[in-house]
Amino acid sequence: MRRRLARWVSRSFEPLIEWTIRLCGWSAIFFVFGILFFVFREAAPALTGGLNLKEFFTSQNWRPDSTIQPQFGILALMAGTASVTLLAMAIAVPGGLGAAIFVSEYCAPRTREGLKIVIEFLAAIPSVVWGFVGAMVLNPVIIKATGAPIGINILNGGIILALMSVPIIMSVGEDALRAVPDTYREAAVALGASRWQIVYKVLLPAAKNGLLAAVLLGVGRAVGETMAVLMATGHAVQIPHSLLDPVRTLTATIAAELGETVEGGLHYRVLFVIGSLLMIMTLAVNLTADLIVKGIRGRQDA
Repeated sequence: MRRRLARWVSRSFEPLIEWTIRLCGWSAIFFVFGILFFVFREAAPALTGGLNLKEFFTSQNWRPDSTIQPQFGILALMAGTASVTLLAMAIAVPGGLGAAIFVSEYCAPRTREGLKIVIEFLAAIPSVVWGFVGAMVLNPVIIKATGAPIGINILNGGIILALMSVPIIMSVGEDALRAVPDTYREAAVALGASRWQIVYKVLLPAAKNGLLAAVLLGVGRAVGETMAVLMATGHAVQIPHSLLDPVRTLTATIAAELGETVEGGLHYRVLFVIGSLLMIMTLAVNLTADLIVKGIRGRQDA
């Protein structure tokens, strides 16, 4: 009787569960396209009229509140975003991948679990708290160490973004390394390879797809971060010439100014154009990563 009841329940609810899973999968796609539609819909009026695209991409002047002639040039904002992101990745990629290798291959099991918990705990810290760390802790340290007049600059923002990106890179990178079959390690040991030779010659090539994904997730984290860079980079609209210059990023501009604009006005629309640009940049990074991964897999299959 119980078996018959269990079979009846299974047959009755299995289609419902299957369609629920399908709905969850399609809903993710629906929400992504819904967000894209909303952002591009709000940006479209500025793109079709009222915004000089040549000035938008080539001018350093960002003066949206000017009563004489508003100017919407994002060249300095793009330079600020690129400089902070590149510095953050220069710090986070070696640090994150190094931490992943250490945790995966050099730690005892108990130590590994403890370090993973501590490092991944960094990802749970809110970005506004990281902003406070940059403004209140790193700021005086940078001033004292470099002699700069102010420590809220590219260096500050790059260090903060690196610390925020390391947990993601480490976690995904460690999973990629642990996914390499143990037979690879055993074969390398049988050939007399040292531990570092196993890592460099065997594990890194075998796990490069996952490691690339880890790095790109870190890049996405750095490009899309808002509050931390708003508080730690100085929020100055200028093209930087050194690591000690304050800058403003695209995301920080949207966060700082969207609440002050008139809904439907040109300034409001231009901020959505910047949001659309950020989405296109993210799409380009993900698409490039996908093509690289497919190319690597194709060469491996060949």
